[in-house]
This record gives sequence, structure tokens and C-alpha cells, in this order.
Amino acid sequence: MTGCQSSAEKVENAKNNLQEAKENVMEAKQDLKVAHQDSITEYQKFRKEYEEKIIANDKIIADFKAKIATEKKEIKASYEKKLAALEQINSDLKKKLEDYKEDGQDNWESFKTEFSRDMNELGQAFKDLTTDNVK
Repeated sequence: MTGCQSSAEKVENAKNNLQEAKENVMEAKQDLKVAHQDSITEYQKFRKEYEEKIIANDKIIADFKAKIATEKKEIKASYEKKLAALEQINSDLKKKLEDYKEDGQDNWESFKTEFSRDMNELGQAFKDLTTDNVK
């Protein structure tokens, strides 16, 4: 007997279910909006951090060029060649960062991982270069 509902009860239950579904959709939309804003904020923070590192790399290059200006011709040429390669990598990374367009969370994670790795490798190359210069 409890399985028998009047049509008025069925309509009322359907209305309640519809209202609950609407509330769930609104909540999901709000969660999506917050997640999207968090993603934008994370990207902006990431971008600012790495733009600063790229600028620091440019300064290292300029300082190193000034430092080797008085070196012997052969040594200077060797360092200039290495610096040109590092400068190109730094420039390429800057462009890659500027050109990145939001393309889903998976692509963002992949970009972030790859970009961070490339920047770390470049940082190590600068350290190796300056260590070579001290020897």
C-alpha cells in the first residue's frame, strides 16, 4: 500500500527532484567557475615566476658577456658560442610561455611539467658555464 502514490504525490515528488537537480547544476556550475578561476590564478603565478627567471637569465648573460670581454680571443669565442646557444634557449622559452593558451587541465599539467624541466636544465647550463669560467 505504501507503493501506491496519488498523482498529486507523484507530481510533488517530481517537482522536488527537479528542484534538487537544478540546485545540483547550480552548485556544479559554481564549482566549475571556482576551479577555472583557480586555474587562471595558478597560470598567472606560474607565468610571473618564470618571466622573472627569464629576465634573471638575460641578466646573467649580459653579466657574463661583460666578464669575458677581456678574455683571450679563443676563449672568448668559445664562451660567446655557448652564450649564444643559451640565449636562444632562453628566448625560445620566453616565447613558449607567452604563446601558451589554456587548453584543458591535462595539457596545462603537461606544459607546466615540461616548461619547468626545461627551465631547470637551462639554469643548470648557466651554472655549468659559470663554473667552467672559474676554473
